[in-house]
Amino acid sequence: MKYLINYLLNENSQYRKLPVPNDAFQQKQLLRSLMNVRLPKEIGEDFLQVQDEYLKEANNEKGIVDYKTLTPKEDGIYLWQGDITSLKCGAIVNAANSGLTGCYVPCHTCIDNCIHTFAGIQLRNECAAIMKAQGHEEETGTAKITSAYNLPCDYVIHTVGPIVGDYVTKEDERLLESCYRSCLELADRNNISGIAFCCISTGVFRFPNQRAAEIAVETVRNYKKETHSDIEVIFNVFKDKDYEIYSKLLR
Repeated sequence: MKYLINYLLNENSQYRKLPVPNDAFQQKQLLRSLMNVRLPKEIGEDFLQVQDEYLKEANNEKGIVDYKTLTPKEDGIYLWQGDITSLKCGAIVNAANSGLTGCYVPCHTCIDNCIHTFAGIQLRNECAAIMKAQGHEEETGTAKITSAYNLPCDYVIHTVGPIVGDYVTKEDERLLESCYRSCLELADRNNISGIAFCCISTGVFRFPNQRAAEIAVETVRNYKKETHSDIEVIFNVFKDKDYEIYSKLLR
């Protein structure tokens, strides 16, 4: 951990004189902060080798949950409450912003920050390469797929949900539905057998939790029925409130 911290401090002249705390928790916070604020760019293989070992150990310490050990709520549909970065499945869905390269706020608790933190620096670099090739910000309701690097899942699917204003519009609902459908289509095209959805657009994007869950469940059911897809879906929630909502919606 100290090696990684010193590497990132020395990489940027703005941070070189920052003291490294002795407390292990504060060191973890500093390392996460340095990773969060680092702009996408190349980094040495020596750093990546140490970072990957560190993150794999950190992920193992959190505990990895294989979705196949869960009991489905419906045929091919699961509900699980916990940290999505510890879920072993084909792909997890990241509620991204239109820049697609992650959250730059140090130690922010949003899912975008957590996924990029525990995946490693490579994820931001891959997202930046996608955005450079695309030439414009990611549109709301669409999705992109990347490797998951040090996460226990195989892929990360990034989607940009609608940001609600004073009230939810029909267009907001259409765009949220598009997020779920775009992710499902992308997963099927990449032969992903299991995909975990977070609660897209709730929280700081202000989509009401109840209506967002209704759209999520309805879209998944309709997609599976219309396409005859065998993809298994895990609705991942973190808050008790969302767990109660999804529990009532799923048979």
